[in-house]
Amino acid sequence: MSLTILVFAKQVPDTANITGDAMKEDGTVNRAALPAIFNPEDLNALETALELRERYGGKVIVGTMGPPNATAVLRRALYMGADEAILVSDRRFAGADTLATSYTLACAARKYGAFDLVICGRQAIDGDTAQVGPQLAEKLGIAQATYVEEVLDVEDGKITARCLIEGGHEVVQAPMPLLLTVLSSVNVPRPMGARRLALYKKAMTRSELRAKHGERDYEDSNTLAEAEEALRQKDLWIHEWDADDLEAEPERIGLAGSPTKVKEIESVVLAGGKFQDVPATDAGIGALVHELIQDHILS
Repeated sequence: MSLTILVFAKQVPDTANITGDAMKEDGTVNRAALPAIFNPEDLNALETALELRERYGGKVIVGTMGPPNATAVLRRALYMGADEAILVSDRRFAGADTLATSYTLACAARKYGAFDLVICGRQAIDGDTAQVGPQLAEKLGIAQATYVEEVLDVEDGKITARCLIEGGHEVVQAPMPLLLTVLSSVNVPRPMGARRLALYKKAMTRSELRAKHGERDYEDSNTLAEAEEALRQKDLWIHEWDADDLEAEPERIGLAGSPTKVKEIESVVLAGGKFQDVPATDAGIGALVHELIQDHILS
């Protein structure tokens, strides 16, 4: 058995370091004001894919939609063990909500070709909607299993998985091609490999290659073609697809394809209040409990 697994990951702002400049006036995230990280549950999705490849053979392809610097996510995926990487990047994709994002990713999946599995993290920490995975499955016309805690078996073209539900869990089985969204509890992502880091730090996209060679060599198509071929021969080529490459419908991408709009933004400032030092003694704890009862905080 051999599996072709697509993993869609996202570069997200580090919400642990939110500041007052985190949002723009138009309701979109000011990504320049926050450090960017690999979305945590997408790391679990990648680890799931790598473990399945180790068990059943095949290859893992990681894709992300974002600005050119989102290649940081793809390089980390390569450092961890991914076989190929795809950057989906175009200014026309900017401002996409979950509907436009899932449409764009579906276009990328179709452009890649045949696959057995698509694996995503349950949700991204910059939105917490948990919608992109299910919407992607719908647009691809394939079955889906969400909130996956463990992939139990792959046999006879079917996948058996244990999924979290309210009050417990259920075991489901579905035919491939199939989309899974996984929880952080599904595994512990592996560290980056030192040898792979040394190798894949040289991996490049088309835009990075052009920037490296500069404007003079950019005009020389032969120079670029030779450099690209050299990277491909060493498996250091990161695919880069824009809206034209995906043959995406303009009205379904970016802001144009996003019916979700931000109505209002409210900045919440947490002001410091009074505090009370409670001695770590029986008398101090007793006085605190008495005060909480008097204030009807405890009963």
